Amino acid sequence: MILTQDPKMKHIIEIAESIASSRAAVMIQGESGTGKEILAKLIHSKSQRASQRMVTINCAAIPDGLLESELFGYVRGAFTGANQDKPGKFELANNSTLLLDELGDLPLALQAKLLRVLQENEVERLGARQPVKINVRIISTTNKNIERLVKEGKFREDLYYRLNVIPMQIPSLKQRPKDISLLAQHFVEVSSLLNKKDKMQISKEAMEKLQSWVWPGNIREMENVIERAVLLSQGRTLLPEFIELPELSENAEPAFIEAGMTIMEAEKKLILKTLEFTNQNRTKAAHLLGISIRTLRNKIHEYKGDMLNE
Repeated sequence: MILTQDPKMKHIIEIAESIASSRAAVMIQGESGTGKEILAKLIHSKSQRASQRMVTINCAAIPDGLLESELFGYVRGAFTGANQDKPGKFELANNSTLLLDELGDLPLALQAKLLRVLQENEVERLGARQPVKINVRIISTTNKNIERLVKEGKFREDLYYRLNVIPMQIPSLKQRPKDISLLAQHFVEVSSLLNKKDKMQISKEAMEKLQSWVWPGNIREMENVIERAVLLSQGRTLLPEFIELPELSENAEPAFIEAGMTIMEAEKKLILKTLEFTNQNRTKAAHLLGISIRTLRNKIHEYKGDMLNE
């Protein structure tokens, strides 16, 4: 269930339910933490494939060298360490739905193989001689601008069009101000129950503090903030002092993008300032930047020499 009072989100849910029964590929775009996977689960649950488990693979969380075998599977002896046959995610999702999470991080080398699987409706395990026929519905999610990646040559245009049959864009939490109070109260109730605390109410001042925040991490950030506040609170009222939100240091310099600065220079400076803001916590920095931790690591490695001279 998706909790919302926002007209745009209600419209998105209506679309999701109306296209659930089709086989058409769906691409869900939106910032990190907006609930893309929850929407994907809703589509699957309303489809004719709902009796089968939806299979998920995070394209950003698995090293490039392992991603191919995870997607397509392998046979015994296909490579060193392949001691037995293993089906890939496509075979596991046969007659069901496969969620390609963080699609924008899919390596270019794998995109051609994925396209072929989608075109032929069959998958061939690594080391196998014969392909296996499959019937899989694809839902993909991403926090990246895939159209821009296509223009930059980082994502295949033909694969993009095959996966983007039904595009859906989830608005950020700051674009859904009516949902802040609704979600906050929901998370308070859930956290109170899970942590065996009395049912709590959010004070007016605490709610004002929640509504004034920009929520760069969206719903996921709010859930974490609320859970921490519930754990710290005493009594049945959630007070503003227990709601811990990051604050910019008074001495921190703004990440200015100066005239004449190249895109690469601006990107490097933004990464540096974000790492400084998060006290070098790469997970938080990646979250705020709207990129995967793997992408951030690659950027840091790419700019390593320059960053050391900053």
